[in-house]
Amino acid sequence: MVTRQRIIFQGRVQGVGFRARTTSIASRYPVTGWIRNEPDGTVMLEAQADEQILESFLNDLRKKTSGLVEREIHAHVRTVANESGFEIHRNAAP
Repeated sequence: MVTRQRIIFQGRVQGVGFRARTTSIASRYPVTGWIRNEPDGTVMLEAQADEQILESFLNDLRKKTSGLVEREIHAHVRTVANESGFEIHRNAAP
């Protein structure tokens, strides 16, 4: 079953290559979505995939960013139809 999660990462997550590393990891999985820096110093991720694939992606991300993230805030959000790819969004929505 396809699911989508929004995750806010708190910690030392801006200015350390977090978004680029996440995008690189996402390229190894059939995951769609985006990641962006937020004005408050956090990073927001929305990722969509089959539940097991999404969990594998997130576990891999956690291993590769160990020590940077102090807290994750998760929310399930509505899936996005016909989304393709995973990308970095440069600006938070107004």
